[in-house]
Amino acid sequence: MSQAPRRARHTMLVAGAGGVVGAAAVEHFAALPDWEVIAVSRRRPPELPEGVTHVPLDLTDAAACGAAGAALSRVTHLMFAALYEKPDLVAGWRDPEQMAVNLTMLRNLLDALEASAPGLRHVSLMQGTKAYGGHVEPRPVPCKERWPRHPHENFYWLQEDLLRERQPRAAWVFTVLRPQIVFGYAVSSPMNIVAAIGAYAAVMRELGRPLAWPGGGRYINGGSDSRLIAQVAEWAATHEIAANETYNVVNGDALLWQDFWGSVAAHFGMQIGPDVPMNLTREMPAHADTWRRVVERHGLRDVSLEGLVGSSWQFTDRAFAHGAANPPDSVLSGIKLHQHGFHGVVDTEDGLLHWLERMQAQRLLPR
Repeated sequence: MSQAPRRARHTMLVAGAGGVVGAAAVEHFAALPDWEVIAVSRRRPPELPEGVTHVPLDLTDAAACGAAGAALSRVTHLMFAALYEKPDLVAGWRDPEQMAVNLTMLRNLLDALEASAPGLRHVSLMQGTKAYGGHVEPRPVPCKERWPRHPHENFYWLQEDLLRERQPRAAWVFTVLRPQIVFGYAVSSPMNIVAAIGAYAAVMRELGRPLAWPGGGRYINGGSDSRLIAQVAEWAATHEIAANETYNVVNGDALLWQDFWGSVAAHFGMQIGPDVPMNLTREMPAHADTWRRVVERHGLRDVSLEGLVGSSWQFTDRAFAHGAANPPDSVLSGIKLHQHGFHGVVDTEDGLLHWLERMQAQRLLPR
């Protein structure tokens, strides 16, 4: 007599499963033996691992979230990686409506889970470098979690305050994760720098040009591999020390874009030319026809340049310090996470090349 399949001990709900962080989390938890994964997004992600349940859901719709309660009743852990961004990405970071929508999405989902998922035990909440106000003014190096909040309006604070208000009366705890520039795989994500770099390189190669550095001056930065973020989410979900704590999640080395540029060029079989400052947001959309030739020549998936990169051009311009001759350094300390017991690291250069290769293997970028 055959035995019934053993039910997983944990059920991870990944909200924002189509984004760079969410996609990596779905893949990570789906590979673990004791975890069931439910992926929530408005549209089904193009590649979901076997066994993952997709629940199509608009998190801004409170009624829809409540109606989805039955499908979420087994949830024990939530990774909230859902994100609403305005078309004007950087301006949207200070926009009251953008903040209100992001708060509403978390509140609607949390309301549904608190009503329907009595086994909920842990919530991971994504923040980022903007928590330190680096988009408002230069910040000391390195940024540390123990600092008081930077006095600027930000949806991070609205979401975190919601969790801190409810947590004392709940059976769950939470952990705030703050990565820096995230490397991962997604289509039309608002902050997917890997897609932007790959598309820029492919277009320049198609035009017979070298891979010129398009950004501004040199500055020390940091990266966060989405696989590492997923590993930290697992650690936080299973270690009591992480309850109601905040952690910077960074690879552990330094990122200086100009010093990585040779590896990117070599990956695409290109030479590095003299620096050619370029506003990618303004200039790259004009190469839509060139990208179409790249797609046809290399047999790529039928995704437009806009569909692949979207507003990630804006994010990349900012990360590359376009127009800034002497940009301030932006460094997050990873010490607290290591002190609390998580010791994973990623070589940022290797991680960038891994995700470029991953997008090539998915026929989204040419080899």
